[in-house]
Amino acid sequence: MVRQLGELENAIMTRVWRWNRPVTVREVLLDLQSEREIAYTTVMTVLDKLHRKGWLRRERVGRAYRYEPVSSREAYTAALMNDAWATSDNPAAALVHFFGLMSPEQREALRDALRVAALFPPDPPAADSADAPPDSPGPDTGETGPGTTR
Repeated sequence: MVRQLGELENAIMTRVWRWNRPVTVREVLLDLQSEREIAYTTVMTVLDKLHRKGWLRRERVGRAYRYEPVSSREAYTAALMNDAWATSDNPAAALVHFFGLMSPEQREALRDALRVAALFPPDPPAADSADAPPDSPGPDTGETGPGTTR
């Protein structure tokens, strides 16, 4: 059941991204019904759940809601991967297994992504003057104080 729900969430999100416009429950339902038997209330529940998770925003139009994505498919995928990784007691081992499941094309995409990420290293922590050792000079303001020379 959980896997089916995740698959349904993905199927719905895929449609919302593909259509690239606000959609109603009925529109999603009619499209899904071309592939499987599904109830209106099921689609409505999943859209509401995606809204509560923060993946969709909605606006009331008459008696219905129109839903649209909050972020890109890539951001959604990254969050799903992060959520899955966070469930592991041993994240390093989970990554090793994940890499073992990857196709050669996926591994090459991973290498490319790591190269790009290396171009944008994380910002160093901000140096707080309160953390500086007592005898270290403060920031250079260009001013000279008593007993200092430039």
